[in-house]
Amino acid sequence: MSIYSKKVFLVFCILFFVPEFSVRADAPDPVRRKNGMVVSASNLASKVGLQVLKKGGNAVDAAVAVGFALAVTYPSAGNIGGGGFMVIHLKDGKNITIDYREKAPINAASEMYFDEKGSVDTNKIQEGVLSSGVPGSVAGLIYALEKYGTLKLADVIQPAINLAEIGFPLEYRLAQSFKSYLDYFKKYESSLKIFSKNGLPYLEGEIFKQPDLAFTLKQIKEKGRDSFYKGKVAELIVQQSKKLGGIITLEDLENYQAVERQAITGSYKEFEVVSMGPPSAGGIGLIQLLNVLENLNFSKAEWGSSKYIHVLVEAMKYVYADRSVHLGDEDFYPVPKGWLLSKRYSKEIFGKISDEAIASEKVFAGNPKLYKESEETTHYSVYDGQGNAVSTTTTINSGYGSKVVVDGAGFLLNNEMDDFSVQPGFANQFGLIGSKANSIEPGKRMLSSMTPTIILKDGFPYLIAGSPGGSTILTVVLQVILNCINFKMDIQEAINQPRFHHQWLPDQIDYEEFGMAVDVIDNLVKRGHKIGQIKSLGRVEGILIDIENNIIFGATDPRGFGSAEGY
Repeated sequence: MSIYSKKVFLVFCILFFVPEFSVRADAPDPVRRKNGMVVSASNLASKVGLQVLKKGGNAVDAAVAVGFALAVTYPSAGNIGGGGFMVIHLKDGKNITIDYREKAPINAASEMYFDEKGSVDTNKIQEGVLSSGVPGSVAGLIYALEKYGTLKLADVIQPAINLAEIGFPLEYRLAQSFKSYLDYFKKYESSLKIFSKNGLPYLEGEIFKQPDLAFTLKQIKEKGRDSFYKGKVAELIVQQSKKLGGIITLEDLENYQAVERQAITGSYKEFEVVSMGPPSAGGIGLIQLLNVLENLNFSKAEWGSSKYIHVLVEAMKYVYADRSVHLGDEDFYPVPKGWLLSKRYSKEIFGKISDEAIASEKVFAGNPKLYKESEETTHYSVYDGQGNAVSTTTTINSGYGSKVVVDGAGFLLNNEMDDFSVQPGFANQFGLIGSKANSIEPGKRMLSSMTPTIILKDGFPYLIAGSPGGSTILTVVLQVILNCINFKMDIQEAINQPRFHHQWLPDQIDYEEFGMAVDVIDNLVKRGHKIGQIKSLGRVEGILIDIENNIIFGATDPRGFGSAEGY
């Protein structure tokens, strides 16, 4: 064991239990440090990242270590069988984004997800191996490390191997998560073997070991990305896929490559926004919304008012309408980025916002031809104190993805094929509809809502944030940014505040418990809004940097059970 002795490691893995509580405005102080910070949805994974920073690694090294650790400690979303996006700001001022989103297999076609009546069969596209895209996480993490990290793969992956091989005590909510999905796991022998004790649920405090996953991680440590995409692990993926009626082939795996793409950038007041471009819809949508809202100034007293919620919701409708028509994988579809991101187009949207709600059926995507060009997911944020920042969102889509573990390899496959627009007008599990831009094509990357973001102030990292939550990710990240910039909240306050969401269709405002007072709801209804469900919205892992005073503030979302770790 290259980093921990077993004795020290077991102490490191002492049960960490965070009791469940309601979202509250009276937030505790954020974690305050000076040298570096790691915030993730898993306490153990955050500690892994911190140890890498202390060892002398940079933010990218720590981010890669956290990514592999989450595959062990946060299996419902952390993964090596899925994909993600990484946004990096280097201390030399360069902005980089790495796309390791999953891809449709070469034999993929929309028709395979239809039933005998020609309707979409959600059982095929949302569960089982046929719902899986070609995984990209391993390729993406290794690409980031080799190009922008400073440590060797063996150093950053070893903590994850330790966690899988030696095991760690299950905290209450993870044990309950396994139990709640037990009926799904019972459908797949390979999954039941990992996430139960011979069919019985794990209990809080029991040691959870994953020897098959440790084997896979060791293969990656010894042979790099080829072990996953060409070697024994690749063979296990294909065997499992064939066994259960899937279509992923060795050729699919061999051909997969992570792609470095140009960052999506914009401005909001005196801040620069750096986020992820297509096949993420998040970066474009976030900057569109900020461009619209830049035309307004809200006082602190107006936060949470019906007027505030009304304006944000109306802007959200237009942005999600544009998403449904114009966004997809740029390698297959010409996304009109310049027009969508233009201040001119956003002013047009702003001009359509009145005191009354516009029904979603009367909101349409914009037409770029009229202009000249000028859910279960997890996020983690890292800052190394030297000016390097990393914002990473990674996913296998639903909780536990396809629900299928690759037998002998110990990790879950994703169910990302549901993020395609399998049929025009058909809503996926998050209620999102799409069009040709996001149709299924062999080798294509499905559209994503992930919004890993870095906000710069005077060229230096100011805010690093992102969230899981499917279609709600964009609106969640937006509200945290507004809370910090417009309302001067600290990062913990900004994350803790109750949130709301609208995505054009369905035409309703969802909100969190205690998030809207009765009179606020009444006023929104009078304006013509429809009130939807009370639900938890996102789990933000954020870092805010006070450059002038050399202080790094970290905050994990109380809706989850992660941690902010710094030194």
